[in-house]
Amino acid sequence: MKTLKQKGRQWGLGLFTMLLFLVLWEALVRLLHVRPITLPPPSAVLLELSQEWRWYLDHAWYTLATTLGGFVLAVVVGVGLAMMLVGSRWFEHSIYPLIVALNSVPKVAIAPLFVIWLGTGSEPKIAIAFLIAVFAVIVDAVHGLRSVPQDVLDLGRVLKGSTLDFFLKVRLPCALPSILTGMKVAISLALVGAIVGEFVASQRGLGYVILSAQGTFDTTRVFAAVIVLALLGIALYGGLAWAERRLTPWRPQEAMA
Repeated sequence: MKTLKQKGRQWGLGLFTMLLFLVLWEALVRLLHVRPITLPPPSAVLLELSQEWRWYLDHAWYTLATTLGGFVLAVVVGVGLAMMLVGSRWFEHSIYPLIVALNSVPKVAIAPLFVIWLGTGSEPKIAIAFLIAVFAVIVDAVHGLRSVPQDVLDLGRVLKGSTLDFFLKVRLPCALPSILTGMKVAISLALVGAIVGEFVASQRGLGYVILSAQGTFDTTRVFAAVIVLALLGIALYGGLAWAERRLTPWRPQEAMA
């Protein structure tokens, strides 16, 4: 297990690299006299964030809510479908091809349909976030449920519990590491889905901020919104990584990407 000193060294190196990147960005923009409409300096972006932080925070909260809504729905539906796919050969052969086909359809192409069906509120953003994220949960959950060691399966059968008990008390705990891995992928995809939904039709959210700023060629605002979006994504992924360490303490740290 990594010591606190090792973790501090890693965080320090990452912070130093980020600061070096920002310094080089600032210097090159000023030395080469790059126009702000093309590439604003980091100082201008930070000034924008410091002056309008409440406004950005309000839009970030909206994007966070739609992202979590789609993510939670993807986890519940994805794990449920995975359990049925593993538990029934008929269900797998009849439904899994449909799931793969739906996943292959570009979500941007069908996003306007969700606006027509669900309106312009938060519902279509949640639906798009769900649709983009759910396949990652299904794939990893199915992999985890099918990777249970044979001796564990034999023990579960010897105990002669019900099929539901077998899934909930044997397969599901053994599949938890794979499910959490899928959830870490899904949370990033859900954030992408929320932004796609805000691009299509929205009056709030970071996607709306980016789209409206692009329409007025306000590049500084675009960069500011992208930075907030990146911080939001890091926080969501970090929260799931923390939960993974707490829920699966037996796994080696190297296995938790």
